[in-house]
Amino acid sequence: MEKKKEYPIRTGCDRGLCAAAVGRQDRQLNTYDWLADVPGNAESTDLVEVQFKHTRKGYYHNINNLPLKKGDIVAVEASPGHDIGVVTLTGRLVYLQIKKANLKSADDIKRIYRLARQSDMDKFREAKALEHETMIESREIAKGLGLNMKIGDVEYQGDGQKAIFYYIADERVDFRQLIKDLAATFHVRIEMKQIGARQEAGRIGGTGPCGRELCCATWMKNFVSVSTSAARFQDISLNPQKLAGMCAKLKCCLNYEVDDYIEHGRQLPSREVVLQTQDADYFYFKSDILTGLVTYSTDKRIAANLETITGERAKEIIEMNRHGEKPIDLQPEDQRREPEPSSDLLAGDSITRFDKAKKKKKKKRKEDRGEKKEEKGERKEERKDESQKDKPHEQEQPKQ
Repeated sequence: MEKKKEYPIRTGCDRGLCAAAVGRQDRQLNTYDWLADVPGNAESTDLVEVQFKHTRKGYYHNINNLPLKKGDIVAVEASPGHDIGVVTLTGRLVYLQIKKANLKSADDIKRIYRLARQSDMDKFREAKALEHETMIESREIAKGLGLNMKIGDVEYQGDGQKAIFYYIADERVDFRQLIKDLAATFHVRIEMKQIGARQEAGRIGGTGPCGRELCCATWMKNFVSVSTSAARFQDISLNPQKLAGMCAKLKCCLNYEVDDYIEHGRQLPSREVVLQTQDADYFYFKSDILTGLVTYSTDKRIAANLETITGERAKEIIEMNRHGEKPIDLQPEDQRREPEPSSDLLAGDSITRFDKAKKKKKKKRKEDRGEKKEEKGERKEERKDESQKDKPHEQEQPKQ
């Protein structure tokens, strides 16, 4: 008989679910424990953060006072049976993570049974081997029932008694008959969990338009709603093709710098205010929010006589206008520039200098033509005179 291959239990993996432990590495689920070197940090609380497949995490009480550290594989309480996960955080920072998870009841925090044994890992690997086939077959069952949903992933519990089906649906789905069919087919307890397009993109992974790996697939673990107002605050063009990410939703990175833009934008004057000077009225044209510069134009619709000033200078002019005063121009006195001598050699010449020359030429041509006509007329008269001289004079006959 062939011997059953034994898999050694790997512990002490600092990266969470690494390939040598339970599953693949999920960097977006890691939390940097900046209190790890503080004495007494681990003993300050018995709460422990445990990671499972993909983005699923749980928080448990270490009631048996096990010497747990990041990377240990543990068997935790589940309903029913037990589950297998990896310790990702211990100590005081677990309290902050629980607040982010919005755990409303203390009953959600269950217990850690023990460190995973070899028998636990064997059951765990047998259950994980069924996930892909279960997902394909469950999609066929959902299609046969005519449900408008997509089953994106399946996660088996560590002891194989329960399976979580992650699905995506745009509308509400009545999957009561689906749960019955799945339970009858796979003989496990069924749990349906809906996920969004952002969570699915994080599970699949990929490269964003910036050339880097997707944030949701690397370090993001909490998805915050993104609205078009974030693009407006940053003066970004509202082009759906440029604002949408790989998940066809608004990019998460729109929220990264919006707070700084809002804070700096408060220091700039309103866009509706018109600056009045002795020369003309200036209307808002554009602004560079982070540098605090505002550009004004003398025309509302087009860029005409553009002047760029700081937000502080614009507020000074607004205050002067309120008191009925008008500055000479938008620029402050110490920054006014004297007109530089033009380097254009033809700057003093008239634009219509060539037109005048053409008119003169036309006049000259007309005069020349008149002179030629006069010469021709004189020549004709001379010829007539000569011809009359050559002819003999006819004698006048007396009248009878």
